[in-house]
Amino acid sequence: MSLENMKAMLSKASNAGYAVGAFNILDYNSTRAVVQAAEETSAPVIIQTSAKTVLFWGCSAIISWVKELAGPSKVPIALHLDHCKDLQLIADCIDAGWSSVMIDASSKPFEENLALSKQVVEMARPKDVTVEAELGAIVGVEDDIHVKQQDAHLADPEQAIEFCAQVGPDCFAPAIGTAHGVYKGVPKIAYDLLEEIAAATTPPIALHGGTGLADEVFKKCISLGCAKVNISTQLKYAFIDGFVAYHNAHDTEYDPLKVIDAQFNELKVGIVKNINLFGSAGMA
Repeated sequence: MSLENMKAMLSKASNAGYAVGAFNILDYNSTRAVVQAAEETSAPVIIQTSAKTVLFWGCSAIISWVKELAGPSKVPIALHLDHCKDLQLIADCIDAGWSSVMIDASSKPFEENLALSKQVVEMARPKDVTVEAELGAIVGVEDDIHVKQQDAHLADPEQAIEFCAQVGPDCFAPAIGTAHGVYKGVPKIAYDLLEEIAAATTPPIALHGGTGLADEVFKKCISLGCAKVNISTQLKYAFIDGFVAYHNAHDTEYDPLKVIDAQFNELKVGIVKNINLFGSAGMA
Protein backbone atom coordinates (compact mmCIF):
# COMPACT_ATOMS: atom_id res chain seq x y z
CA MET A 1 0.00 0.00 0.00
CA SER A 2 1.35 3.45 -0.90
CA LEU A 3 1.58 6.24 1.64
CA GLU A 4 -1.66 8.10 2.27
CA ASN A 5 -2.15 11.75 2.93
CA MET A 6 -4.14 12.57 6.04
CA LYS A 7 -7.27 14.13 4.56
CA ALA A 8 -9.35 11.00 4.03
CA MET A 9 -7.83 9.30 7.07
CA LEU A 10 -8.74 12.11 9.47
CA SER A 11 -12.11 12.80 7.84
CA LYS A 12 -13.10 9.21 8.48
CA ALA A 13 -11.91 9.47 12.08
CA SER A 14 -13.83 12.71 12.65
CA ASN A 15 -17.03 11.23 11.30
CA ALA A 16 -16.72 8.04 13.35
CA GLY A 17 -15.60 9.68 16.61
CA TYR A 18 -12.11 8.23 17.03
CA ALA A 19 -8.62 9.64 16.58
CA VAL A 20 -5.60 8.52 14.59
CA GLY A 21 -2.35 8.28 16.52
CA ALA A 22 0.56 10.32 15.14
CA PHE A 23 3.82 8.92 16.51
CA ASN A 24 7.16 10.73 16.25
CA ILE A 25 9.73 8.20 15.10
CA LEU A 26 13.43 8.43 15.87
CA ASP A 27 15.04 5.81 13.64
CA TYR A 28 14.34 2.63 11.68
CA ASN A 29 13.56 0.63 14.81
CA SER A 30 10.93 3.07 16.08
CA THR A 31 9.43 3.31 12.59
CA ARG A 32 9.14 -0.48 12.55
CA ALA A 33 7.42 -0.37 15.96
CA VAL A 34 4.80 2.10 14.71
CA VAL A 35 4.04 0.07 11.59
CA GLN A 36 3.83 -3.28 13.39
CA ALA A 37 1.64 -1.82 16.13
CA ALA A 38 -0.73 -0.50 13.47
CA GLU A 39 -0.79 -3.87 11.70
CA GLU A 40 -1.44 -5.82 14.90
CA THR A 41 -4.37 -3.56 15.81
CA SER A 42 -5.61 -3.07 12.23
CA ALA A 43 -5.45 0.69 12.69
CA PRO A 44 -4.64 3.65 10.48
CA VAL A 45 -1.52 5.40 11.71
CA ILE A 46 0.57 8.51 11.10
CA ILE A 47 4.35 8.22 11.16
CA GLN A 48 5.59 11.63 12.24
CA THR A 49 9.05 13.07 11.81
CA SER A 50 10.29 16.11 13.67
CA ALA A 51 12.34 18.65 11.75
CA LYS A 52 15.27 17.74 14.00
CA THR A 53 15.00 14.06 13.08
CA VAL A 54 14.84 14.84 9.36
CA LEU A 55 17.92 17.04 9.60
CA PHE A 56 19.78 14.34 11.56
CA TRP A 57 19.11 11.39 9.21
CA GLY A 58 18.28 13.13 5.94
CA CYS A 59 15.17 12.83 3.78
CA SER A 60 16.39 9.93 1.65
CA ALA A 61 17.17 7.67 4.61
CA ILE A 62 13.83 8.24 6.33
CA ILE A 63 11.71 7.85 3.20
CA SER A 64 13.52 4.58 2.43
CA TRP A 65 12.64 3.13 5.87
CA VAL A 66 9.03 4.22 5.61
CA LYS A 67 8.51 2.92 2.08
CA GLU A 68 10.14 -0.41 2.91
CA LEU A 69 7.98 -0.89 6.01
CA ALA A 70 4.73 0.73 4.87
CA GLY A 71 4.83 -0.51 1.26
CA PRO A 72 3.71 -4.08 1.97
CA SER A 73 1.39 -3.04 4.81
CA LYS A 74 -2.39 -3.33 4.41
CA VAL A 75 -3.19 -0.59 6.94
CA PRO A 76 -3.39 3.10 5.95
CA ILE A 77 -0.11 4.86 6.80
CA ALA A 78 0.71 8.55 6.38
CA LEU A 79 4.14 10.15 6.68
CA HIS A 80 3.90 13.58 8.27
CA LEU A 81 6.46 16.31 8.95
CA ASP A 82 5.71 17.71 12.40
CA HIS A 83 6.26 21.32 13.60
CA CYS A 84 8.40 22.83 10.86
CA LYS A 85 9.23 26.51 10.47
CA ASP A 86 11.65 26.09 7.58
CA LEU A 87 9.96 26.39 4.18
CA GLN A 88 12.94 24.83 2.41
CA LEU A 89 12.82 21.75 4.64
CA ILE A 90 9.08 21.49 4.01
CA ALA A 91 9.75 21.65 0.26
CA ASP A 92 12.48 19.01 0.57
CA CYS A 93 10.14 16.63 2.41
CA ILE A 94 7.37 17.17 -0.14
CA ASP A 95 9.79 16.41 -2.96
CA ALA A 96 11.16 13.34 -1.15
CA GLY A 97 7.74 11.74 -0.76
CA TRP A 98 6.21 12.84 2.55
CA SER A 99 2.44 12.62 2.25
CA SER A 100 1.77 15.41 4.75
CA VAL A 101 3.58 18.41 6.26
CA MET A 102 3.01 20.88 9.08
CA ILE A 103 3.87 24.55 8.86
CA ASP A 104 4.28 25.97 12.36
CA ALA A 105 4.21 29.75 12.06
CA SER A 106 2.26 30.08 15.30
CA SER A 107 4.95 32.27 16.89
CA LYS A 108 4.48 34.85 14.15
CA PRO A 109 1.88 37.65 14.14
CA PHE A 110 -1.49 36.44 12.89
CA GLU A 111 -1.20 37.94 9.39
CA GLU A 112 2.27 36.48 8.91
CA ASN A 113 1.07 33.08 10.10
CA LEU A 114 -1.72 33.32 7.53
CA ALA A 115 0.65 34.21 4.72
CA LEU A 116 3.23 31.50 5.50
CA SER A 117 0.57 28.83 5.97
CA LYS A 118 -1.07 29.78 2.66
CA GLN A 119 2.31 29.54 0.95
CA VAL A 120 2.81 25.98 2.21
CA VAL A 121 -0.68 24.96 1.07
CA GLU A 122 0.18 26.32 -2.38
CA MET A 123 3.41 24.27 -2.37
CA ALA A 124 1.77 21.07 -1.18
CA ARG A 125 -1.63 20.84 -2.84
CA PRO A 126 -0.46 20.30 -6.45
CA LYS A 127 1.43 17.22 -5.23
CA ASP A 128 -1.52 15.84 -3.23
CA VAL A 129 0.29 16.50 0.06
CA THR A 130 -1.84 17.52 3.02
CA VAL A 131 -1.02 20.44 5.31
CA GLU A 132 -1.42 20.95 9.04
CA ALA A 133 -1.17 24.46 10.49
CA GLU A 134 -1.17 25.84 14.02
CA LEU A 135 -2.74 28.82 15.77
CA GLY A 136 -1.86 29.91 19.30
CA ALA A 137 1.19 28.90 21.33
CA ILE A 138 1.47 25.40 22.76
CA VAL A 139 3.64 25.50 25.88
CA GLY A 140 6.73 23.39 26.42
CA VAL A 141 9.61 22.40 24.23
CA GLU A 142 9.24 20.83 20.79
CA ASP A 143 12.23 20.58 18.50
CA ASP A 144 13.97 23.56 20.13
CA ILE A 145 10.83 25.71 19.90
CA HIS A 146 10.59 27.15 23.41
CA VAL A 147 7.38 28.78 24.55
CA LYS A 148 7.46 30.19 28.05
CA GLN A 149 4.42 29.49 30.20
CA GLN A 150 3.65 33.19 30.68
CA ASP A 151 3.83 33.83 26.93
CA ALA A 152 1.60 30.93 25.97
CA HIS A 153 -1.81 31.81 24.67
CA LEU A 154 -4.82 29.87 23.59
CA ALA A 155 -6.17 30.04 20.07
CA ASP A 156 -8.72 32.80 19.51
CA PRO A 157 -11.99 31.36 18.15
CA GLU A 158 -12.64 34.23 15.72
CA GLN A 159 -9.09 34.08 14.42
CA ALA A 160 -9.42 30.28 14.12
CA ILE A 161 -12.46 30.68 11.87
CA GLU A 162 -10.71 33.27 9.70
CA PHE A 163 -7.50 31.24 9.60
CA CYS A 164 -9.20 28.04 8.46
CA ALA A 165 -11.33 29.91 5.91
CA GLN A 166 -8.33 31.67 4.34
CA VAL A 167 -5.68 28.96 4.60
CA GLY A 168 -7.81 25.86 4.10
CA PRO A 169 -5.56 23.49 6.07
CA ASP A 170 -6.32 19.78 5.95
CA CYS A 171 -5.66 19.57 9.69
CA PHE A 172 -5.79 22.37 12.26
CA ALA A 173 -3.85 22.56 15.54
CA PRO A 174 -5.31 25.22 17.86
CA ALA A 175 -3.67 25.77 21.23
CA ILE A 176 -6.15 24.57 23.87
CA GLY A 177 -3.92 24.21 26.94
CA THR A 178 -1.87 21.10 26.26
CA ALA A 179 1.93 21.16 26.39
CA HIS A 180 4.88 19.50 24.73
CA GLY A 181 7.23 17.45 26.87
CA VAL A 182 6.45 16.10 30.35
CA TYR A 183 3.67 17.73 32.36
CA LYS A 184 4.80 19.13 35.71
CA GLY A 185 1.23 19.37 36.95
CA VAL A 186 -2.29 18.68 35.80
CA PRO A 187 -2.87 20.56 32.54
CA LYS A 188 -5.88 22.84 32.30
CA ILE A 189 -7.54 21.97 29.02
CA ALA A 190 -9.90 24.55 27.49
CA TYR A 191 -12.59 22.07 26.52
CA ASP A 192 -15.13 24.80 25.77
CA LEU A 193 -12.67 26.42 23.38
CA LEU A 194 -11.97 23.11 21.66
CA GLU A 195 -15.68 22.44 21.23
CA GLU A 196 -16.31 25.94 19.89
CA ILE A 197 -13.47 25.82 17.36
CA ALA A 198 -14.31 22.29 16.21
CA ALA A 199 -17.95 23.29 15.64
CA ALA A 200 -17.08 26.47 13.76
CA THR A 201 -14.31 25.19 11.48
CA THR A 202 -14.06 22.48 8.85
CA PRO A 203 -10.64 20.78 9.22
CA PRO A 204 -10.10 17.89 11.63
CA ILE A 205 -8.43 19.03 14.85
CA ALA A 206 -4.97 17.87 15.96
CA LEU A 207 -4.22 17.44 19.65
CA HIS A 208 -0.59 18.24 20.43
CA GLY A 209 1.20 17.47 23.69
CA GLY A 210 -0.42 14.07 24.12
CA THR A 211 2.22 12.36 26.26
CA GLY A 212 1.16 12.24 29.87
CA LEU A 213 -2.50 13.18 29.47
CA ALA A 214 -4.97 11.09 31.47
CA ASP A 215 -7.09 8.59 29.56
CA GLU A 216 -10.25 10.56 30.30
CA VAL A 217 -8.66 13.73 28.88
CA PHE A 218 -7.85 11.95 25.62
CA LYS A 219 -11.37 10.57 25.39
CA LYS A 220 -13.00 13.92 26.05
CA CYS A 221 -10.81 15.75 23.54
CA ILE A 222 -11.56 13.11 20.92
CA SER A 223 -15.28 13.34 21.63
CA LEU A 224 -15.09 17.12 21.14
CA GLY A 225 -13.43 16.90 17.73
CA CYS A 226 -9.77 15.88 17.94
CA ALA A 227 -9.13 13.40 15.12
CA LYS A 228 -5.32 13.35 15.32
CA VAL A 229 -3.35 12.83 18.54
CA ASN A 230 0.39 13.51 18.64
CA ILE A 231 2.66 11.32 20.74
CA SER A 232 6.34 12.23 20.83
CA THR A 233 7.88 12.37 24.32
CA GLN A 234 6.49 8.93 25.19
CA LEU A 235 8.48 7.39 22.34
CA LYS A 236 11.65 9.17 23.43
CA TYR A 237 11.33 7.70 26.90
CA ALA A 238 10.51 4.20 25.62
CA PHE A 239 13.40 4.40 23.16
CA ILE A 240 15.92 4.99 25.94
CA ASP A 241 14.23 3.12 28.80
CA GLY A 242 13.77 -0.06 26.76
CA PHE A 243 17.44 -0.04 25.87
CA VAL A 244 18.71 0.76 29.38
CA ALA A 245 16.37 -1.63 31.20
CA TYR A 246 17.52 -4.60 29.13
CA HIS A 247 21.18 -3.77 29.63
CA ASN A 248 20.73 -3.30 33.37
CA ALA A 249 19.06 -6.71 33.60
CA HIS A 250 21.75 -8.37 31.47
CA ASP A 251 24.82 -6.30 32.27
CA THR A 252 27.32 -8.98 31.30
CA GLU A 253 25.68 -9.58 27.92
CA TYR A 254 26.78 -7.47 24.99
CA ASP A 255 24.49 -8.52 22.18
CA PRO A 256 23.27 -5.33 20.48
CA LEU A 257 20.47 -7.06 18.59
CA LYS A 258 18.87 -8.27 21.83
CA VAL A 259 19.00 -4.75 23.22
CA ILE A 260 17.51 -3.30 20.04
CA ASP A 261 14.74 -5.91 20.18
CA ALA A 262 13.95 -4.98 23.78
CA GLN A 263 13.79 -1.35 22.75
CA PHE A 264 11.45 -2.23 19.87
CA ASN A 265 9.11 -4.14 22.18
CA GLU A 266 8.99 -1.29 24.69
CA LEU A 267 8.07 1.14 21.92
CA LYS A 268 5.43 -1.12 20.37
CA VAL A 269 3.64 -1.87 23.65
CA GLY A 270 3.10 1.84 24.29
CA ILE A 271 1.97 2.53 20.73
CA VAL A 272 -0.55 -0.34 20.81
CA LYS A 273 -1.95 1.00 24.08
CA ASN A 274 -2.40 4.45 22.52
CA ILE A 275 -4.06 3.07 19.42
CA ASN A 276 -6.60 1.20 21.54
CA LEU A 277 -7.19 4.25 23.75
CA PHE A 278 -7.79 6.54 20.77
CA GLY A 279 -10.41 4.16 19.38
CA SER A 280 -8.65 3.57 16.06
CA ALA A 281 -8.04 -0.17 16.51
CA GLY A 282 -9.94 -2.10 13.85
CA MET A 283 -10.57 1.04 11.79
CA ALA A 284 -8.11 0.27 9.00
